[in-house]
Amino acid sequence: MLIHVLQGERERAKDNWSLGRFTLAFEPAPRGIPRVASQFEIDANGILHVLARDLKTGKQKIVEMNSAVDVDDAAVQKMVEESVEYAFDDLAARRWWKPGSKPSSSSNATRKGLADCADEINDDYKIASRVGFERRRGSCRRRESRNKNRRYQQLQAACATLDEVTKPLAEILMDKAMEALLRKRGVIQ
Repeated sequence: MLIHVLQGERERAKDNWSLGRFTLAFEPAPRGIPRVASQFEIDANGILHVLARDLKTGKQKIVEMNSAVDVDDAAVQKMVEESVEYAFDDLAARRWWKPGSKPSSSSNATRKGLADCADEINDDYKIASRVGFERRRGSCRRRESRNKNRRYQQLQAACATLDEVTKPLAEILMDKAMEALLRKRGVIQ
């Protein structure tokens, strides 16, 4: 996993200072499943210590980076001013990114769940879930439209529909996970 450390006041990574990058090894897992915790500490010499830990395995890496705290005051002041000047643009960008990325990151897991539970799910549900995915995908594609508020509302509605449609699948997957856990612990056979 690539860890990119940034410093700044802006919403988007590209608008902040890059302090460095490093990788953290983790066990192979489906996209969106690995979880990494990070901690940041600046020592008395202005050196930034970054700790990244794979929450599943406990593997961790500590990297020293030069902090941008030694950047001159004028550059820091300029970044703060830009964060205020572009605040509405940054929020608008996040407004689109957040609901658009949530279904994207869960799409593979949901498709895998549909495949794993194919025998337990009827054809009508499979069709409804595909329609939910397509509606959300279409809403993301249309985001450059003139009426951004309307498109954003459509994207939010499509995401809500997708959440609603996938609830039965989530229940089936949760039941399977609980059953596997209980079997592993010897509670059921």
